[in-house]
Amino acid sequence: MEMIADILMIAGTISVAIYCVVLARRLSRFTDLEKGVGGAIAVLSVQVDDMTKTLTQAQKTAGGSAVKLEELTQRAEDVSRRLELLIASMHDLPEASAPKAPSASAQAAAQATADRAAEEALDRAFEAETVFLSKRNRVEAAE
Repeated sequence: MEMIADILMIAGTISVAIYCVVLARRLSRFTDLEKGVGGAIAVLSVQVDDMTKTLTQAQKTAGGSAVKLEELTQRAEDVSRRLELLIASMHDLPEASAPKAPSASAQAAAQATADRAAEEALDRAFEAETVFLSKRNRVEAAE
């Protein structure tokens, strides 16, 4: 009886040893950095790092674009105010003294004169804005 128990004990030990070897091989394949889950985790880790860098760069770019957009919006508001003042000043221009019943050619000449005056005023305003911007860009470049 003792011998049967010893044989069963040896058979059980051998089967457990074989089971451990099989599990060890599976575990080594599972944690393999090239094919197993370990490799998938390594690839995902690299992708997360790349995405983090890309996100940081995108945030910096968006911040810079927001600042530039704010500056451009402010400049556009300033120019629109100047244009509104110029248009308002056009209404204050004295009307040409004309006979009681002005002819069509006199009205056309007065309209052409008013148009030229408006164009000259707008040209002066845009030239002043251009001079301002060109000085500003030089100052920004110096910074």
